[in-house]
Amino acid sequence: MKRIVRLTLGIALLGAGAVHAQGTLDAVQKKGFVQCGTNVGLAGFAQPDSRGAWKGLDVDVCRAIAAAVFGDATKVRYTPTTAVQRFPALQSGEVDVLSRNTTWTITRDTSLGFNFVGVNYYDGQGFMVPKKLNVKSAKQLNGATICVQPGTTTELNLSDYFRANRMTFKPVVIEKLEETLNAYYSGRCDVFTTDVSGLVSTRGSRPNPADHVILPEVISKEPLGPVVRHGDDRWFDIVKWSLYAMIEAEEMGLTSKNIDQASASKDPAVQRFIGATGDFGKMLGVDNKWAFNIIKQVGNYGESFEANLKPLGFERGINELWTKGGIMYAPPLR
Repeated sequence: MKRIVRLTLGIALLGAGAVHAQGTLDAVQKKGFVQCGTNVGLAGFAQPDSRGAWKGLDVDVCRAIAAAVFGDATKVRYTPTTAVQRFPALQSGEVDVLSRNTTWTITRDTSLGFNFVGVNYYDGQGFMVPKKLNVKSAKQLNGATICVQPGTTTELNLSDYFRANRMTFKPVVIEKLEETLNAYYSGRCDVFTTDVSGLVSTRGSRPNPADHVILPEVISKEPLGPVVRHGDDRWFDIVKWSLYAMIEAEEMGLTSKNIDQASASKDPAVQRFIGATGDFGKMLGVDNKWAFNIIKQVGNYGESFEANLKPLGFERGINELWTKGGIMYAPPLR
C-alpha cells in the first residue's frame, strides 16, 4: 500500500506544476475561494450537518484561512478525502490545504513533499472494544480481529505494538471510515483502532455509546495538523499563522464576542493583533485585519474546541493552553 501511495504521489507532482508556478495564494485569490481537503466525515473535526454545512475543529482551520485571505470565512470549499486519497489530492493541487486529522511524521514532512504548519490537536492511538467482551487492557487482545484503515500511521503502530508485546492479531483493513465502523459495530471485528479522538468521536455519535469501551492504553504520539505542499513559503506562512492566530487569541482572551471592543485596548499586543498597529498582514500578503477577521468570524481555538468537541465528551487535556497545564502554544505575533 505504501509503495502504491508513493507512486501515486510521484505522478501527482507533475500535476501540481501550474499551482507552484503562480503560487498558491495567487491561485486562491484568482479563483475566489480556498479548496480545503477534509475528512469524509468525522464528528467534531469535519462533517457536514443536516443542511450540508461543514462543521468541526479542522473545518474551522479552513474557515480561518479564508477569513485571513479574503476577509470572509465562507469563501472555502471542501473536498472529502479518505486516508489513502488525501495525499495525492494535496500533491496534485486538487486541494490548497489538507485539514483532516493527519499525523505529522518525518516521512510525510520530507520525502512525501509536504509541510506541516503546526498542530491543532495532540492525539495518540487507542483501542475500542464492545463492553460485553469484558476487556480491560490492550494487553488482553492477543489473537483479536482488529479493524484498521489503510494509508495511516495506525497500521504501523498496531503492528509495532503487538510485536513488542509478543501478541498476534488478525487485521481487517478497510479504506472508508463508515465501512470500517460498520464492520466493527456488526461484530466482524473484536476491536477498532485509530486515534483516541476518532474513537471518542465515533462512539459519541453512535447509539448506545456506553456499550463500547475505550481501553486505557495510548500506544503512540499523533500530532495532528494542517498540511501544505513544499515549495510555497508564502502560502505556508498564511496557513501557519491562521492557525496560530486562533491559539494566540485564546491566550490573550480575545473571542468572537469581544473582538470588536479590542480597538479600545491599550495593550500593544492587542493593537498589533487586530491590525491597528504594525504591518503583519502586509508581511503575509493579506489585509492587516487578517487576525481580527479570523476571530470575529471563526473564533479562537478554545471557542472552536467548545463548539465542536466538548458536546461529544472531549476534554481539553494536553490540548489545553500551556498557561493552563496543556501544551498548546503559539509563537508570538510580533
